[in-house]
Amino acid sequence: MNYRIFPPEELMDVEIILPLSKSISNRALIINALTSGTSPLENVAKCDDTDAMIEALTGNSREVNIGAAGTAMRFLTAYFAVQTGVETELTGSERMCNRPIAPLVDALKSVGADISYIDKEGFPPLRIKGKNLTGGTLSIDAGVSSQYISALMMIAPVLESGLRITLEGEIISMPYIRMTAYIMERFGVHAEIEGNIITIAHGSYSAPADFKVEGDWSAASYWFEIQALTCGWTALRGLHEKSCQGDSAIVDSFRELGVETGFETDPLRASLEASPDLTPRFAAELSSTPDVAQTFAVTCAMLGVPFRLSGLRSLRIKETDRIAALTRELLKVGVVLDTEGDEAISWDGIRRPLAGIPVFDTYDDHRMAMCLAPVAVFIPGIVIRDAEVVSKSYPGYWDDLRKAGFTIEEVEEEAAE
Repeated sequence: MNYRIFPPEELMDVEIILPLSKSISNRALIINALTSGTSPLENVAKCDDTDAMIEALTGNSREVNIGAAGTAMRFLTAYFAVQTGVETELTGSERMCNRPIAPLVDALKSVGADISYIDKEGFPPLRIKGKNLTGGTLSIDAGVSSQYISALMMIAPVLESGLRITLEGEIISMPYIRMTAYIMERFGVHAEIEGNIITIAHGSYSAPADFKVEGDWSAASYWFEIQALTCGWTALRGLHEKSCQGDSAIVDSFRELGVETGFETDPLRASLEASPDLTPRFAAELSSTPDVAQTFAVTCAMLGVPFRLSGLRSLRIKETDRIAALTRELLKVGVVLDTEGDEAISWDGIRRPLAGIPVFDTYDDHRMAMCLAPVAVFIPGIVIRDAEVVSKSYPGYWDDLRKAGFTIEEVEEEAAE
C-alpha cells in the first residue's frame, strides 16, 4: 500500500506506547529455546522479525524460511548447528539470500559444525546438520556484523568446552554484543568480555521468573525525529533510561538537534520537549548504533543542519543498501549527499529546489519508511510507497502517527506518481 501523509494541524501532545525491543526479544527467544524444560516466552515484541523467529523455533518443518529477518538468519544458523540429529534448510527472501553469512559459517565450521551452501558460496540458503560441538577457540572478523558474534555467544554454553572468541579488526556495534551478554546473564550464564576476547564456559541456561523486554529504542528514534521537526510534547512509554540497548544514546545526540528528554519511573516513560538549542553542524560516529543513521540523516536534512555521519560500513548489507537508498531518496528533497565509500555520508547544507511533492521508495526496508514519513511536517502530502514494510519491527507505526495528529491516506499507485 502507498500512503499520502499530512502533518498535525495542532501542536503535538501525545503519549505513545512503544513496541517491545525486537533485538532483546530475538536474543531471549534463542536463549530460552536453549534452556531445557522451559515454556515459550510470551512477553516479546510482536512484529515480522520475532514472528519468523518463533515460527522457526516452534515449527517441525525441515525447511525454514525466515523471509527478510536478518537477525533470525544469523541466530538460527548457530542454533540449528547445535540441534543434534536435526537437519535444516534455512533460507529467506531474495535480498536475504544476497546478504553475506560466510564469516559466521566459517566460525561455526572451525568448531565442527556441519553447514553447507545450497546455492551460492558464502550466502544463504544453508543446509545445516545439527550435532554436538566441542567448542574451544575461534576467531571472527568483528567489522561486518555483531549478530555473527552474538549468535556464537548464545550457543557457547551448550558446547562441550564452551567458547573463547577472538574479535579481529575494528569491532562494530559493540552495544549489541554487550546486550547479548546482559541477556545471557539474566538466564544464568556469564560471558566475560575483556578487550577483543569473549570467554564463555560450558554451562546451562535457566529461565528467570521476572524477565521482561524493554520498549524499543530504535522505534523511539522516529519519535525523537518527529519531536525535532515539530513542537509540543511527546511521551514514550516503556523506555528505560539506563537501557542495555545501544540506541538509547540518541538522547545525547538529539539534544544537539533541539530535543530535551526527561525520564519517569511511574509510569515508565521518556518525555520529549522541544529546545531552542540547535547545533550549527552535526557529526556522529555510528559504528555502535548504525540503525539510527537514517533517522539522523533525514532529521538534519529537514532542519537544514549540515552533517557528517561515519561508522556506516554495515549499512551496505542491511535490508537494502541503506547508503545508496538514502542518497536517492534525499535527492528528492533537494539534498545531495557526499559518500565516502562505505564509511561515511555528509551534507554541506545547500539544498536544491524541489521538483514537486516527493514520492518516497522504501526498498523493502522498514527503517526507510519510518524515517521518511516525518518529512511530511515540512512537505505536506508526501507519499510513502509500500508502507506496510514497517511490520518488520513496528506494525503499529502508522496508527501511532494518526494518534499524534498526522493524516494518512491510502493512495493508488497511479495517484502516487
